[in-house]
Amino acid sequence: MPSIGPMELIVVLVLALVVLGPKRLPDAGRSLGKGLREFKGAIAGSSDDELDTSAFPAERQKAMQAQPQTPAVAAAAPVEQTTA
Repeated sequence: MPSIGPMELIVVLVLALVVLGPKRLPDAGRSLGKGLREFKGAIAGSSDDELDTSAFPAERQKAMQAQPQTPAVAAAAPVEQTTA
């Protein structure tokens, strides 16, 4: 099986630039990196706390603010309805 050389990498990068464009290419790379990091963590069996997400603290802050803050609801026993 032939190895991937520098010419093949250049072709792949140029195709990615043409398909995605210069505005979406950084987001695609970031998403790919996050996906690989999550996959690696799942294979290794590590928890989310162990993953290094400090590389993009501003984005993490935005994501935390974008999520709707809902109060935690404790699991309650089902309410029985009585008929009169």
